Amino acid sequence: MPTLQDGDVMVQCKWVGLCGSNMGQYAGDGIFANIKNPPGWAGHENIGTIVESRCPEWKVGQLVLAQPEGYFGFAEYFRTKPPGIAALPKDAPDIPAFMMAQPLATVLRAMTQTENVINQRCAVIGAGPMGLIWIHLLRQFGARQIIATDIIDWRLTWAKRMGADTVIDASKENVADVVRELTGGKMLDFVATATTSAEALASSVPLLRRDGRLFVFGMPHHNDQKFPWYAAFRNELKMICSVGPECAAFFQIAMDMMVDGRASILGEAVTPRMRWDEAEKAFEMYHLCARDSQKLVLEL
Repeated sequence: MPTLQDGDVMVQCKWVGLCGSNMGQYAGDGIFANIKNPPGWAGHENIGTIVESRCPEWKVGQLVLAQPEGYFGFAEYFRTKPPGIAALPKDAPDIPAFMMAQPLATVLRAMTQTENVINQRCAVIGAGPMGLIWIHLLRQFGARQIIATDIIDWRLTWAKRMGADTVIDASKENVADVVRELTGGKMLDFVATATTSAEALASSVPLLRRDGRLFVFGMPHHNDQKFPWYAAFRNELKMICSVGPECAAFFQIAMDMMVDGRASILGEAVTPRMRWDEAEKAFEMYHLCARDSQKLVLEL
């Protein structure tokens, strides 16, 4: 059991989500090959009930979305503290659907780190859970055109569902050629990579116009990997990266958006829902991108 300090809250976890950032640890891929995973690490998408509180504004019995201290969220009990806590509505009809508020918060923070996308031509590389959130927010934030790409065909159906104007199967088409045709040769103002693939990151460079913006959002699994630096340099691309616990400051607004309808459609991507004793099967499904395994959630 965690030991609380002043300002801490203890949560008994009821649901925990899997994340693409967990897959390098699961597969022992790249930089994760020699990292020993302590028990409970690195779960960070959790919904549960407060069972002990040393923080006056958070009461025992409250249902919350919470970011575990140290990312030890694959556990029955974990410690957390503000701002990484968001209250769920007491009458929520489908509680696990609100798991998407956590990754939504990470993309909201990312959007504050770049210029606006209003009336701009945009693309999202990778249509997994994070890609779907990027697509939805780009639509909400006023993008003129949203293109989604993936090498997994069933994910493209989800991309259209979340607001993509056009989808491209990167396993079958030359993405740069299609983008050139779709934009009348003007190419894109903004591209967000929502995948860990080194090949996908490299493929994003030819999609951008001169002085375009590349948001590297998917967590790389390798410290050294091929990238077309000369092309990026000659095209004067702006590159932005975003990762870290600072997204906790956006938890409550993300939850509010899920509740009031601005982002409620994202809850449809919380699928499948599986039991804790199916964790081994769940991780393998997520790792292999089994059909419709988007934001896979385990119930304790």
